Amino acid sequence: MSTIRAALYVKNVPTWERVVRIIVSAAIIAVGLVLLNQPWNWLVVASGAGFALSGIFGFCPACALAGRRLAKDS
Repeated sequence: MSTIRAALYVKNVPTWERVVRIIVSAAIIAVGLVLLNQPWNWLVVASGAGFALSGIFGFCPACALAGRRLAKDS
């Protein structure tokens, strides 16, 4: 069971990039809520939330499709 889970969910975003993704997504969400009119604000907020989730979980589906992997600690 653990090998199946490991094959489906492997972190591919390093810690420093996770922090940057969360900070940038917070700014995107703020801009969407404050500066944009409907329906664009909800589209931008949803995009920012998706970007934040990739930072929180450390997994980016687009990076996985490109074959990105974290370096193993020997």
